[in-house]
Amino acid sequence: MNTHPLLRNARRRLLAVTLTAGIPIAFAVALLAWRISTVDAATVTLTAGLLIPAGVAMWRARRLDTHWLIARLNEHRRFEDSADLLFTATDSLNPLQQRQRRHVEQRLRETPPELRQPWPWKWLLLCLAFAGLIAAGAAWWPRAADGRAIAADTTRDTASRSPDAPALRAARLQVTPPAYTGQAASAGEKLDVRAVQGSRLQWQLQFTPQPQQAWLQFHDGRRLPLQRDGEHWRASELLQRPGLYRIVSEPALAVPGRAYRLEVIADRPPQVKVLEPAQTLNQAAPGQRQWQLRFEATDDFGINNSASLDITTAKGSGENIEFQQRQLTLSGSGPATARRFAYRADLAALGIGPGDELVARLTVRDNRNPLPQEARSASLILRLPSEQEVQTSELEGAIKKVMPAYFRSQRQIIIDAEALQKQRGTLDAETFTKRADAIGVDQRILRLRYGQFLGEEAEGGAKAPPTGDLPTSDAPTADAHDDDHGDTHTQNDGHDHGGSASTESAPVFGSATDVLSEYGHTHDHAEAATLLDPQTRAILKAALDQMWQSEGHLRQGHPDLALPYAYKALGFIKQVQQAERIYLARVGSALPPVDMARRMTGKRDGLGSRGLQLATRPPGDNTVADAWQALARSEGKIDLDALSRWLDAHPQALTDPLDVIAAIDEVRQQPDCQPCRQRLREQLWPALQRPLGPPARRNAADATGRRYLDALTAPQERP
Repeated sequence: MNTHPLLRNARRRLLAVTLTAGIPIAFAVALLAWRISTVDAATVTLTAGLLIPAGVAMWRARRLDTHWLIARLNEHRRFEDSADLLFTATDSLNPLQQRQRRHVEQRLRETPPELRQPWPWKWLLLCLAFAGLIAAGAAWWPRAADGRAIAADTTRDTASRSPDAPALRAARLQVTPPAYTGQAASAGEKLDVRAVQGSRLQWQLQFTPQPQQAWLQFHDGRRLPLQRDGEHWRASELLQRPGLYRIVSEPALAVPGRAYRLEVIADRPPQVKVLEPAQTLNQAAPGQRQWQLRFEATDDFGINNSASLDITTAKGSGENIEFQQRQLTLSGSGPATARRFAYRADLAALGIGPGDELVARLTVRDNRNPLPQEARSASLILRLPSEQEVQTSELEGAIKKVMPAYFRSQRQIIIDAEALQKQRGTLDAETFTKRADAIGVDQRILRLRYGQFLGEEAEGGAKAPPTGDLPTSDAPTADAHDDDHGDTHTQNDGHDHGGSASTESAPVFGSATDVLSEYGHTHDHAEAATLLDPQTRAILKAALDQMWQSEGHLRQGHPDLALPYAYKALGFIKQVQQAERIYLARVGSALPPVDMARRMTGKRDGLGSRGLQLATRPPGDNTVADAWQALARSEGKIDLDALSRWLDAHPQALTDPLDVIAAIDEVRQQPDCQPCRQRLREQLWPALQRPLGPPARRNAADATGRRYLDALTAPQERP
């Protein structure tokens, strides 16, 4: 149903009146906001000022509906209170009502009434006057402090510069990635860069008028001069590290340029994955003649088509092992970013026999030029069964087949530690620590094996396999487990712990069990564990001490610190191998004689202090903490140069160091800018060192301990 013309005219007049009164006030308030605050605030105020009167006008216009129109028409007598017939359907009217409707329509066409609201000139003039007062107040209102400061600085800088100050008219930056990446060069007017490390950056700038000299000023103080070439100024540099730079000229630019960002995309080292075999340590099957190896190497910009396969053969047992190393070159297949390498090792051609071991490791390189990055795979070990194991392989139904444990020798631990140390730059911190920890576990197992000669059986080391001279009826029915807190023995652990009264019998001459029972070692005395002479035992104890130090550094992820101790341990082991075993009678300990003249005199002359000396913590680096605290004070002075040097020395301390560099540059350019100081303070928060926790509290004494402490503090009764 169309709107009646009289109703449309009334609504339009109401909209015009409302907008005419509200729009001048909106502009005046926006002008005042611009004088008080900024242009953005004035824009927001103007938008809101225009929307408010428009919304009010629409609301008032919607109130004028058909019922309002009927009521206004019925106010005129000539319509005889029949205006509602004009808006009623013709089918629902009776003949009398239809005649009355035609009569009303004829009078409405002849003399239409004026239903529009008259212009409220008095009210509109008041609104215009109010808007004029606001505009006049805004014209005399002083500008905001920041706006005045910026305007004053701009005026002062413009006045200080010559009228012919140069201005940057055009800029072009071309980025050429390294050739090995396979990426195409790009160019554009954008001076912010995010490119691969080693990319060639070429600037081409144009000034009007021409300056005397121009250069690129980097955040670390370095300058890159711009060379003039006709109407253009050019410069070129390799992108090696992230940073910020500005365009500076002499005389100074009319409009100082902002700081532009240089972001570096690092070339990640390649990754090597072993596809076959599925595990690192493998036991060769009887009669096996070949060993299949398959690897997959991936890299972001491509792998070299050739890779090196290092094969090491170990012959012998214990420390008397002979090593032979070979290096083969393998060709890869597949795309450059994911190449696959395969090799089938011929055991007979490599001279591998029963009881020997074969160690293989693949080394790949990416296409980075210069200095390609290397990555090595895990060491894959193939152990061939000895002749004794081959002979007993057909007795699977009579004996339990157990894969022999692989204990690395001290020399092999040194080789693995040196190889891991060479990979420090190519492996991430977590992988490097895990591999060092694995070598530390091997060092621990080897230390426990040698420690058995000194009676050290309390660390849960691996026990020797059961021998075949045990009676069948005495076979254990359950496994005996060792933990790290003690030595757990079973009835058949390889030692004679004495039988019960019911099983005691007279010793039988020549019986192995009786001989071990009488002359075997005793767990309670380390001196009786072996029959080594004191000098040999001292050398072996020194070897275990060096192994302990080597193990500790390896478990903490420091193979470089563990290698000196590992070398010393290997030297001590060689001395023990050359020593002779002798029978040594047990003797008691010889204590120094007691000075009876000094006994019970209470004199403590010459005695050392037993007080616990707590080691002081080394002073930490407080550069970030001092800067963070100084930024909290509005007038605090900040050593930005020291903070920049700290950031260059610790690039991994923050997630995005370039954001911190940009925040430092803002504070350097505007020392009094509080938002800039707050942004820098927020950027430094993740780099703050967490405070060290307090020392752990001592455990509370149990019942026995409390009785002992009470006895010490109780008053002594004198006789």
